[in-house]
Amino acid sequence: MPKVAYHLTHPERRTTAVVFASPHSGRDYPWTFLRRTTLNEHSVRSSEDAFVDQLFDSAPLYGAPLIKAGAPRAYVDLNRSADELDPALIEGVARQGHNPRVASGLGVIPRVVANGQAIYAGKLSMAEAEHRIESYWRPYHTALQGQLDQAHLMFGQSILIDCHSMPHEAMDAVARRGVRRPEIVLGDRFGAAADGAVVERIEAAFARAGLVVTRNTPFAGAYITQAYGRPARGRHAVQVEIDRALYMNERLIRPNGNFEAFRTLLSGVIREVAEIGRAEARPLAAE
Repeated sequence: MPKVAYHLTHPERRTTAVVFASPHSGRDYPWTFLRRTTLNEHSVRSSEDAFVDQLFDSAPLYGAPLIKAGAPRAYVDLNRSADELDPALIEGVARQGHNPRVASGLGVIPRVVANGQAIYAGKLSMAEAEHRIESYWRPYHTALQGQLDQAHLMFGQSILIDCHSMPHEAMDAVARRGVRRPEIVLGDRFGAAADGAVVERIEAAFARAGLVVTRNTPFAGAYITQAYGRPARGRHAVQVEIDRALYMNERLIRPNGNFEAFRTLLSGVIREVAEIGRAEARPLAAE
């Protein structure tokens, strides 16, 4: 089994309502899983947000916590609801209403990785699915909810930055000739997950770093932004998708020659985003 459900890095002093999270960068692939999958160790990583946790690891320097997955996405997908179970993969699951994510094999226990490559030759038991959810999905979300609740208590709001990466070709359909293709996609579920003023400041931070930003197309946010974004209650959630070609060799799944420069660039963006949630902390009542 993966060793831990999540890694949580706290700042020395919490000074912002912003929480950074990386739910798809887990890379602890247990040998029991690798022995069971039909894919080789390279192919099974194709849906992983490789190195995203490293790109955002400066967040605690600016007063914000960073939580990242321990288990890999191919093992359990933390950006899905716990009840998005795939009847084509898990024994005993009844077919319900149409869910595009589940139908495509991308439920909470994925059936496929990138390009629709099947992970398993057969089905998994319900007991196996429940074990993964109870051991990895629930602890991650409990910890994430705790960090957001603490932010809201201290600062009167919480701002979740849900960090992801996207294949370079994901933007082919929206790229226009003669115009720089988008490099960052911000997803706020078309305004349902975050206040417009918050999203505007996040977009401005990326734009000042020289990056081309677009919103909600083709990624508007999935379960995490839907579950944690309640802007009317001062709880904001924004998904950030970064073009992998900016920092890695997608075919080899390795950092490219621009990795450190981009990581430094992104550190400046993280600093600006942390400022959005900067306010004097509320005094906490005695226990």
